[in-house]
Amino acid sequence: MRLSWNVAGAFTIGSAVSLTLAAFVYPGTLGASAASSSHDAVIAQTQWGPLTESDRDFVVKVRAAGLWEYPVGKIGLQKGTTEAVVTASQHLVDGHSALDATCRKIAPMLNITLPNVASPQQQGFVFTLTADNGEQFDTDFANILRMTHGSIFNTVAKIRSTTKNTLVRALADQANDTVLDHITVMEKTGLVDFEQTLAKQTTPPTLPSSDLTPPPPTFGQPMVVLTPPPSATSTPVDIDAITGGGAAGGAARSSSLPTG
Repeated sequence: MRLSWNVAGAFTIGSAVSLTLAAFVYPGTLGASAASSSHDAVIAQTQWGPLTESDRDFVVKVRAAGLWEYPVGKIGLQKGTTEAVVTASQHLVDGHSALDATCRKIAPMLNITLPNVASPQQQGFVFTLTADNGEQFDTDFANILRMTHGSIFNTVAKIRSTTKNTLVRALADQANDTVLDHITVMEKTGLVDFEQTLAKQTTPPTLPSSDLTPPPPTFGQPMVVLTPPPSATSTPVDIDAITGGGAAGGAARSSSLPTG
């Protein structure tokens, strides 16, 4: 089946997703070249370790990912025509609601401003899937989500291996589990065109940074909350345990729904 995810070329994907998730300083924007030279710079010293631009951007990008993947999961629960697509949709809603709770918990502790709306490119993905129906929806859903999760997977690993901040490290642990789970359930749909998806995943970006960056929240606007499903099995990181605000122990790792 033809893959229709370019939306008439307006939302070209591929490595642009990596930039969506790794090449901006929020709420301002930076081009890829500017970001690459300063991304490891320490921007704050916190009681949980130094915070770099990469750390800050990682928290923002996890939040931004949920702002489009969570509603796409909701759409998939209604439009998915196979059990595997519906299951993958459940995993999106479940996993991103838990990640979002962790982001909203640690962001004020680290003085990080979170977006309330996904980037224009990410909104384009939602637009594509909202317009799709039937088998076209299933195919585009599986390939878009497999590509985006594949793009962010290396970023998660890099943050986890390099950050000196305890809170960011805990979020990276949770994100690693969640992203791998989502990659797995997308592949289990049997609809992923690996040749095309991986080619898009590694194609140099063509979109301007403004399309890859979520807009800053409007002053006074209530924060969007991604509500966990009634049957949620993924859990946010136990930040109180890490910071001494609760029972002793490490972060509560995100558990995954069974992948069938």
